[in-house]
Amino acid sequence: MLRTALRNVLAHKARLVMTVLAVCLGVAFVCGTLVFADSSAAAYRAAASKNFADIAVSVTAKEPPPGAAPTQRTSVLDDALARKLADVPGVAAVRPSADGSAVLNAADGTPLRAGKAWANLAAAYVPGKDGNDSRYPLVEGRAPKSADELAVDSGTATAGRFGIGDTVTLATDGPVMTKRLVGIVTTTETRVTTGGTLALFDKATAQKLFASPGHYTGIDLSAAPGTAPSELSRRVTDVLPADRAEATTGTAQADQQALLVDTLTRGYAKMPMVFAGVSLFIGSFLIINTFTMLVTRRTREIALLRAIGASRRQVVRSVLAEAFLVGLAASAAGFLLGLGIASVLPDVLSTGGNTLPRGPLVVGPRPVMAALGVGVGITVLAAWLPSRKAARIAPIEALRTAQQPPTSRSRIRALVGLALLVLSTGLLISLTDAKDASEENLRSAMLGCGALVVALIVLAPLLAVPVIRLIGRLTGRFGITGRLAQRNALRDPRRTAATAATLLISTALVTGLAVIGNSTGRALDRQAAAGLGADYVISTRTPTTGIDPAAVQRVAGTSGVRTATAVTDSTLFTGGGVRQISGIDPRTVNDVMKLDFVSGSLADLRPGRIAVSSTLAREHGLRAGDRLNAGMGRSQGFKQYTVVGVYKDNPVAHDALGARAEVQRNTFKPGSVQRILVRADSGALSKTTEGRLRTAVGNNPLLKVQDREELVREAAGTVGDLLTLTYGLLAIGVVIAALGIVNTLAMSVTERTREIGALRALGMDRAGVRRMIRLEAVTVAAFGTLLGLTAGLLGAWAVGSLANGAVEQYSLALPWGTLLLVCLASLAIGATAAAVPARRAAALSPLEAVAEA
Repeated sequence: MLRTALRNVLAHKARLVMTVLAVCLGVAFVCGTLVFADSSAAAYRAAASKNFADIAVSVTAKEPPPGAAPTQRTSVLDDALARKLADVPGVAAVRPSADGSAVLNAADGTPLRAGKAWANLAAAYVPGKDGNDSRYPLVEGRAPKSADELAVDSGTATAGRFGIGDTVTLATDGPVMTKRLVGIVTTTETRVTTGGTLALFDKATAQKLFASPGHYTGIDLSAAPGTAPSELSRRVTDVLPADRAEATTGTAQADQQALLVDTLTRGYAKMPMVFAGVSLFIGSFLIINTFTMLVTRRTREIALLRAIGASRRQVVRSVLAEAFLVGLAASAAGFLLGLGIASVLPDVLSTGGNTLPRGPLVVGPRPVMAALGVGVGITVLAAWLPSRKAARIAPIEALRTAQQPPTSRSRIRALVGLALLVLSTGLLISLTDAKDASEENLRSAMLGCGALVVALIVLAPLLAVPVIRLIGRLTGRFGITGRLAQRNALRDPRRTAATAATLLISTALVTGLAVIGNSTGRALDRQAAAGLGADYVISTRTPTTGIDPAAVQRVAGTSGVRTATAVTDSTLFTGGGVRQISGIDPRTVNDVMKLDFVSGSLADLRPGRIAVSSTLAREHGLRAGDRLNAGMGRSQGFKQYTVVGVYKDNPVAHDALGARAEVQRNTFKPGSVQRILVRADSGALSKTTEGRLRTAVGNNPLLKVQDREELVREAAGTVGDLLTLTYGLLAIGVVIAALGIVNTLAMSVTERTREIGALRALGMDRAGVRRMIRLEAVTVAAFGTLLGLTAGLLGAWAVGSLANGAVEQYSLALPWGTLLLVCLASLAIGATAAAVPARRAAALSPLEAVAEA
């Protein structure tokens, strides 16, 4: 039977090639992603190890305990400790460091890598005895020696278009600074080589910015020959104040840094894995359909095997052996293609300044096992049902001269399909009453959507007859070829349903994601503009950064500005959770915020009094005049706040409003300002005004100046990944659906050779045969698309209630353009996939076709 299976594979290799391609795609994504992840991790580790190659032990300060005295909050890392460490046996060299973060403006004024503090490294240039810093070798210019000088790495110089002698604008954590570029260095620092920036100051300046004068953020030690890092770490620990500093080996630091960067960039591997899962899931239906058609076509052959003594178990093993061989071939091809994908993924994913590390491909046992397990496993599993069908073929079938007509009627199928349909629909409808996107509700939504798709797949053979007859009213306009195409599609409803299943799944996924993404994007658009009366918002890129209070006055005095209101954001601890409170000036807030009060007002807002949002009021049962026990920012303990008003939820106002003076006193950075809301004079909205505002804040790279449109685009940008995923899934679904249609029509043409020959003999020309095959493909594609649209729209409608609880102002908004694109793409792929089978059918000789047994 094994030899029989091998011969069958070789005999039907042309028909099985589509199955191999479908499985190959999924295996390639899985293997490519795994190889890419292993290679990236190895590259991270290699880069981090190289960066810490000359560091045996690193000494850092411990966080002071809560309530520590001011003297305990001062770093213990100073020159005295550095000299003490130099005397420890086994220490070859001591290098103190003062590291932090800085964001630079490029030569054109745009921030470099703003908002990603982990990638914006700033440090002290610490020269050794030879006058050079071995960690940052100079390639051009000289080292910074005074407070107004700066050095950067070559990657930062290229990205910012800097040259020696240029003036560079930057900020660390506060007002903007300008420095003169005097040197360009190279570095192996992982955070920098993966797309970050590096700014180097002289030692005194770095200490002032990132530690305190005379103190450091770390002290690195090199080991003398013959001294193990672990032993040196133990010796260093013995001389350190136990409660003030700690020692870590360089190897451990390299591992920690590699893990940090790997964690921050791990999301890059998620999208290829999603594509892999979808392609394998959709491809499994193509496998089932292919083997079902092969079994049907070989009914007499299998019956003869049964008649000469083959048992049912042997028939099952024979079909599964064929699937194993096909899966093995697909795994091998997919693995090789996956290596190609892994090699190009760094280039594809290195966008927006995020440069992924380069290194040789690391092919471990995991990708190889995954290729075999996924490729062979999915193929054999998908072929199991057709193998059971083959085992049920009776020996008497060998005596039949004609193939039995297929039937789509099955009471069990109908009952199972209806039960799943009722269950999934009921589950999705029940979610319309849910008002939050809790984990339980999301799990129920996924279960309901999955059950709905499975229900439609089960019922598809039963739905094929009425739906295709409805579609036939359109194809019938093409005359006899259209009517024959309709009848051919109805000849075997199960086969038609199986072929359409790939389009059904991909269309349902794309439709659901597109509707949810479009609706969420519209809601975020409305949310970004709702409640905002200001024309411009100046805000910080990081929550720990504050705006210079002097900048508020400069903004208020800018030409074209009518009102400029500073807003201080802090935290509000209510006992039931952590909320955000905004400190505002009640005299000017109405010019920059659109507040809709349910009760009370801001007229009596002052220290000790706050206004709360409707959500916060509902959670605590508050009304105007009530009291709320809460803690604000860094204040010690809770106090009673009088509620002066309740306003409808407003993203600009956050969860509560308080007097700015009180909120500023209780922020973690007292006196700070996080936002400036600007109302421009009538007719003053222009890029010129925006440029003046940027100048007023000193072109600080830590600050953003955005108008309403930019705020809306920023809010809607969170949907970008979802839309990318949507179109990626559409592409995968279209490719696999095309393979399924080509495979089905190719086998169908072979089965209908005599029938096509008869049509040619009766006068149908080759163009008519081609048209008939194409219309049949379009009919199948339209059937799958209609079912997929139904499932996707119903799922998006039900899940929309969960999004409404998570995103304010959410409402269902159909992306008509995307839905039209999905329909046109499905029909086009149907017509295109039929090209080869149609040409083959048209090329049949009428006499030879009729004469074929």
